[in-house]
Amino acid sequence: MINVSTRVRLAWYGLTVFLSSAVLLVLEITAGRLIAPYVGITIYSWTSIIGVILAGLSLGNWLGGRWADRGADERSTGIALALAAVFSLLSLLLLTIIAPPLQASSLDLISASFIYVLCLFFIPAFLLGIPTPLLTTLALRLDERTGHVVGRMHALAALGSICGTFITGFFLIQYVGSRGVVIIAASMLLVLAIPFLLKARRREIAGMIILGVCSVAVTQFNDGFASPCDRESNYFCLRVVDASERAPFGQARGLVLDHLLHGINHETTPDMLISPYVHLMQELVYQHFKATESAQLAYFFAGGGSYTQPRAIRHEHPQASITVAELDPIVTQTVEQLLYVEPGAFQIHHGDARAVLYRQADASFDVIITDAFHDIAIPYHLVTLEYARLARSKLRADGLYLTNVVDAFPDPKMVKSMLNTLRQAFDQVDVWLDSIPAQPGRMTYVISASNAHIDSDVLLASRGFSRQWLRINDPLANTGSSLQSLPVFTDDYVPVERMISSLLLTAEGL
Repeated sequence: MINVSTRVRLAWYGLTVFLSSAVLLVLEITAGRLIAPYVGITIYSWTSIIGVILAGLSLGNWLGGRWADRGADERSTGIALALAAVFSLLSLLLLTIIAPPLQASSLDLISASFIYVLCLFFIPAFLLGIPTPLLTTLALRLDERTGHVVGRMHALAALGSICGTFITGFFLIQYVGSRGVVIIAASMLLVLAIPFLLKARRREIAGMIILGVCSVAVTQFNDGFASPCDRESNYFCLRVVDASERAPFGQARGLVLDHLLHGINHETTPDMLISPYVHLMQELVYQHFKATESAQLAYFFAGGGSYTQPRAIRHEHPQASITVAELDPIVTQTVEQLLYVEPGAFQIHHGDARAVLYRQADASFDVIITDAFHDIAIPYHLVTLEYARLARSKLRADGLYLTNVVDAFPDPKMVKSMLNTLRQAFDQVDVWLDSIPAQPGRMTYVISASNAHIDSDVLLASRGFSRQWLRINDPLANTGSSLQSLPVFTDDYVPVERMISSLLLTAEGL
């Protein structure tokens, strides 16, 4: 029979395993937000995060087991937890140290993401891997039911991980910010460590106190606690920056989501389209529809961002119907407060663009514009044949579909696959650029799709900045990979990363 004091100690061990595992997943989810302003969020950054955290955890589990066999006690658990608290806090300091040289380097996106995560979170993950096998071994000395003890500890570790994931993703980041989450996690680890350190030597306790105080002081001195974000949501690190130098006159502001400038709005001239690709999209609408027809068109925007184009359309054509699907409500709040946008002028749905478009059961649009891509991070479900057919079904017979995508030049495989895909749903698909660069690099392409043919291969701006754009269908077909060798994207097969591998593996991806 297990006495009361033993039950309390076993419960204490179990609670520690639960909470330390929760903290590890708190740090893992927060890692994505911390590095997003520097490398964005892609499948490769998340692969680096998950892989590094699991590697650290595995090494910690192995060491914790060996340490337990060699006589480690509760004091050892306290030391591991206290050090994990210190190194979790130091991740904020390390970010200020490694970010400048990494941003200035010519490293590709994959390597940069891996180095960020390795430097920031490998050691905390390693230290948090130690308590579970160590406390499981200590629990087995108090309770001879091996299967019962081991199963309970594994279950508590998994349950803690689940709780840490949900709490961080759904609540903590948007309410306290990523740096606040790290501080809370470090504080929780320190509180967990204290009872285990009651039997520690004075010099050990003094050393940890000194290390902790120095870590806080140096991190504060290096502005490690200062967030680069004006606001943080569950999706983005948001910043509003002055972009007046990009405008010919007056004041303009830009919206930066993570590390990417998403759009620029002019304070007094809503129809000033400073970004060439946004200007091109609007000119394609004017080209497709006669000027007299453009005034009362029905638009659907998959992605709001800075709301630059919806704002310009509303200013020029007050009678136009504009529906916007924006995933992040914090984006909408930010542009309303700081980027001169009046959301009341549009019908806004906060949710996934494809799901919102599908729910427009009785709606019929003249123009559908997909501008939801986040740099080279591409929502897979917005480039597939199924989505193209959905968009086509929501367009009127003479409707126009537009999308933009960042890809390499001169052989944009992603663009070519999208061309193949859209041709399965539309009669005429064209690819446009504002210029042909002299050197290979990354470019923002605009793709138009409809059932009507645009006669000219050169499109001149009819208003605003004096610009021209080139239709590059023929050069694309005759350069690099053949269209026939590249896949049509479907919901079951969307090899986006393979198509943009030249950006992921070179400095142009950053």
